[in-house]
Amino acid sequence: MEEIQDGKVIWGETLWRYFSTDRFVDFLESSSLYHAAASQFEDIFEGAATITHPAVENDETNKGVEPLERAFADLRRMTKISCWHRSSYESDAMWKLYAQSRKGVAICTTPELISLSAEPFRLKPEYGIEVLRGGPVEYVDLSKEKLRRSMLGIFYCKHMAFSWEKEFRLTISLRLASEFGVQIPDEGIKVGFDLHRLINRIVLGPNLEDDEKKRIIDAAGERGLEDKVELSTLVYTPRYIAI
Repeated sequence: MEEIQDGKVIWGETLWRYFSTDRFVDFLESSSLYHAAASQFEDIFEGAATITHPAVENDETNKGVEPLERAFADLRRMTKISCWHRSSYESDAMWKLYAQSRKGVAICTTPELISLSAEPFRLKPEYGIEVLRGGPVEYVDLSKEKLRRSMLGIFYCKHMAFSWEKEFRLTISLRLASEFGVQIPDEGIKVGFDLHRLINRIVLGPNLEDDEKKRIIDAAGERGLEDKVELSTLVYTPRYIAI
């Protein structure tokens, strides 16, 4: 994994990735992590260089923008992204948003382990290796600042309203492959990883049903990862008097 910007990656910091049970089992079975196309994200601000107030929108301000918007739509399609949460501790908000209302599972790793465990990605066996890059997302007030970033760097900036996400991203840009006439998939790609190197911990969601817990534990056990499975601290029993 290459840094998107030198000196920005904290190689030993803890990263979390939250999954639904189905996606987690698929992740283990395939030993690969899905990287969605930026065009698949619901966030309308994804990749925005600035934002404008509706009151100042007019034909003059929009002049010449449409061709650029079409070009950027294609760039979004060719940029594949995996999103992680930067935190030393689990997040109830992340459980609720990204793990089916706390009924999923999470893994913990570090940027260093991602770099050590990532396998070379090729669109086809006969093609060259595509570069995996990573780094923390920078949060900017897009109502006050116009971004000047590279065509990949723009995907490492987000509107300040999303700063609570504390996001770390992995990206693969297929723009160069497209310029050589390679057919780029509209949706995401799967990037292979050595799971034993990648995964530090597997944390079971606090609202998982027993049959789903068993499914996850069995899937982890089949790959020799059962010793990494643990419970969320949100299932611990609260006590109201400290003894």
